[in-house]
Amino acid sequence: MHNEGLYLKKFLDPLRICKKYKPKFGRGNKENGLGLSQFITLYNADSFYSWCGLNSNLMYAAHKAAGGMTSIYRQIGKGCENLFKEILISSLEYNDRAFAEWSYKTSTKSGKEKTIA
Repeated sequence: MHNEGLYLKKFLDPLRICKKYKPKFGRGNKENGLGLSQFITLYNADSFYSWCGLNSNLMYAAHKAAGGMTSIYRQIGKGCENLFKEILISSLEYNDRAFAEWSYKTSTKSGKEKTIA
């Protein structure tokens, strides 16, 4: 039996991550993103950015939108993959979800091997 509610959830759950997106402003992936007040404080501390008027809520909104758009496309891809896996599991009546998992190995620019799951 196909569960449309489950299929929809598998697709939409990754997209919900986008609501929480905050720009990192060069702080790296391990750091949390900055909220508006943190951004204003950071850009106020930079004389040049402040002088140029970049320490504004509009500039923050632009950064949030740009990164958010990238995140949306990434999460749509994850949602599609989750949906496809769930359809396989349901259609083929797998009891063990591991049968629908896959990954591949690739090389980074530095030559290290990386597994994409």
